[in-house]
Amino acid sequence: MLLSLVGLPGSGKTTVGRQLARRLRLRFVDSDQAIESRLGCSIREFFEREGEPRFRDIEAEVIETLMQDCDCVVSTGGGAVLREENRRHLRQRGRVIYLKSTPEELFRRLRHDTNRPLLQVSDPMSRLRELFEYRDPLYSEVAHFILETGRPSVASLVNMIVMQLELDGHNETSPYREKA
Repeated sequence: MLLSLVGLPGSGKTTVGRQLARRLRLRFVDSDQAIESRLGCSIREFFEREGEPRFRDIEAEVIETLMQDCDCVVSTGGGAVLREENRRHLRQRGRVIYLKSTPEELFRRLRHDTNRPLLQVSDPMSRLRELFEYRDPLYSEVAHFILETGRPSVASLVNMIVMQLELDGHNETSPYREKA
């Protein structure tokens, strides 16, 4: 089973993804970490040195590789959905969960974060609103399931995803399902 998590930076993709993978007894892969491993430097450094278009090229290559043959939970970068080829690969090769967060929630979580290149601007709240306005339709397009992150705990979000997968008929691969 291949599960991919999409959403804006700070929506909880990595945190929820790790817990979901543990719960489902699957491997967890953070696409940003896979990209950094390939680049040999941080995404922020690469972004500053090479620019966003070159970064998106590398990101597309890494996503294509991850989607090939991965029985895992993948946390994607916030901008992974910007390219149509990425959206197609994500949607066709597994189940996609959109962790939907409002710009206000994200700002509360990220206001002290200095590692996200797209938020290193004079008005990060406005930037989050712009990102949400542009990317929300793309996340929604690629998603099989949309979860409003709001205030639920990570454990609650994982439970909601597991229940949604079971409702979608994925209980046969579930190691925690009840025996008949």
